[in-house]
Parts: sequence; structure tokens; C-alpha cells
Amino acid sequence: MATLNRSALGAALLGAGLLMAGTATAQDKKITVAWYGGNWGDAFRTCVADPYTKATGVTVVPEVGTSTTTLAKLQQQKNAPTIDVAWMDGGISELAQQAGVLDTLDPATIPNLNNVIDQGVYRDGKAAYAVSTGYYSLGITYNTKEVPQAPTSWKDLWKPEYAGAVAVPSPANSSGVPFVFFLARVWAVDPSNLAPLYTKLSSLDTALYFDSSGAASNAYQSGEAIIGAHFNVGAWDLIDKGLPIGFAVPKEGAWATDARLHLVKNAPHAADAKKFIDTALTPDAAACLATRLYLGPAVKGVQVPKDVARKLPWGAEGSVENLSLFDWNLINSRRAEVTDAWNRQVARKR
Repeated sequence: MATLNRSALGAALLGAGLLMAGTATAQDKKITVAWYGGNWGDAFRTCVADPYTKATGVTVVPEVGTSTTTLAKLQQQKNAPTIDVAWMDGGISELAQQAGVLDTLDPATIPNLNNVIDQGVYRDGKAAYAVSTGYYSLGITYNTKEVPQAPTSWKDLWKPEYAGAVAVPSPANSSGVPFVFFLARVWAVDPSNLAPLYTKLSSLDTALYFDSSGAASNAYQSGEAIIGAHFNVGAWDLIDKGLPIGFAVPKEGAWATDARLHLVKNAPHAADAKKFIDTALTPDAAACLATRLYLGPAVKGVQVPKDVARKLPWGAEGSVENLSLFDWNLINSRRAEVTDAWNRQVARKR
């Protein structure tokens, strides 16, 4: 009888152990998602990661960094990636595809791809490799105490009264290289010969060349910079916090791009990663990102409050059709050239 009890006890303990192991396995499931820092990362967690975890039980581990940093990591990890899903900006997205670190996105396993506007699904041939989670623009941000009248032109950055207090993106930022080509339009410089523009940029008395949106926000918040370029996302975040900041779209316009999601090739948790991307493409997630970051939704039919709509990159009544989007393949073909020229002719003269 004692032997029988011991056997029963052993079986019970074994069963309990297996049950606990199974529970632990379910609770320990996780994916790693590369996203940006600051208010971007906070919004991605609130709008996508938390609802995803609530629905699936899978924990999201963030890998925080800029788009260029994330691409470098994906290239380093190409044979054995630790990242499952990556947010990267337009331009860097195309470089990632060329580097062979991205997997295809299939509506069969990511059905909400069908909810996205045509312009928001990026393809190499017929296969999709990236999907937009929202558009943003680069305009002029300024301190309303130091700059009481809203600037009307990008050329205003060169005004002597702003010397030493201007912020513009560096080539390390995803907006840096296209910003050079955008300024070429502003100053009527032939893009095939950017030398006159580099001379003009080297004469700009800057407070900083920012590598990340967070660095730009910090500079405007601290007063290190009182005027310069910034994303509508970062500028409105500061304005909403009650800081004396304004955001203007100059007469020459503002260029725009988007934040895109990518499935990493050979992702260690591919099935769960696809569910994460699918979650990001719901109307609820898109509306949340529009409300938190003022990203123009790429998901069809998303409705947002009027106060949010006016802060989107295309304004209250516009759409993606109103944005000035770049040919990223053309920009990328000259990225190394522009970065080298910037480092030699602009940055070293600060």
C-alpha cells in the first residue's frame, strides 16, 4: 500500500511538473521588435505591443535604436538574427531589402495587409517586403518666445539672429540625406552638382546636427536650438506638453516619409512575428498611432478626432496624395556620396 502511494505521489508530481513546464513555456514566449526611442517607442508599445501581448500572451522585447542602427544590427546578425520584427524608415527600408535581411509579407499569414492603401505596401517585384504604419513630415520647429513670428521659408534658418541656435538632421538620421536634396530644391541648386549647397550648409551656424528625433526634441526643449528642422511627430509632442514650441510648413513645403514594419529573414519566432505585424495593421492600432504620434494612417478608413486630424502630415482634409515623397532608390544611390561630402565639407567646418 505504501509503495502504491509513493507511485501515485510520483505520478502526481510528474504531472504537476509537466503542467508547470507547459505553463512556463507559454508564459515565456517572446519576440524581439526593433523600434525607435522616446515617444515613438512609447506609442509603439501602447498601440501595438500591449494589445498584441494581451491577445496572444507573447511578450514583446524592444530593441531600441534608429533605423540606421537597426539596419546595421540586421546585417551583423544576418546568419543568426535575434530580432524578429523591425521598424525602419523609408529609405533605410529599401537598403535593408537590398541587403537581403528581410522576409516577404504574405496576406495569407498577415491578412490585415489587405487593409493597407496601395502606396503603403512596398514591393520588390510582386513580393511585399515592408508595410507602412503611418506617414510623417519634416517641417520647421521653433521656440515661440525666441521666434514670435512663424517662419515662412527654409531660408530663414540662415538669418543672423538665429546663429548658433539652429538644428538640422545629420546623414545618420533617416531624414539627413533626403534633406540635402530637399534643400537643393529650396536654393535652386542642380542636384547633379551639390557643391554650392554644401557651401551654403557650411555657412549655417548650427547648434547641432541631430542623429535622432529624440536628440532634436531635447535640443528644442532645453533651448539649445530655437529653430530648425524637426518631424511633425516630435514637434507636436513638445507642443502638447505645453512647451513654447511652434511647427510650420514653409512656403517651399515639407518632405515626407513613413515608418515601416518588416519581418526579419530567418526570424527566430516568425509565426508570432507575423501576428505582431498583423496587429499593427488594424484600424485600432492605426488610429492609436495617429493620436499618439500624429502619423498619417496607411490603413484604410481610419477616423480620428478633428484636433488630431489637423496635426497629421497632410492636414485635416488631405491624404497621402498631398505628400511630397522621394524616390528612395535615387536617394540611396547617392547616399554614400552625400554622406562623405557632408562629413568633409559641412560637419568639419562647425
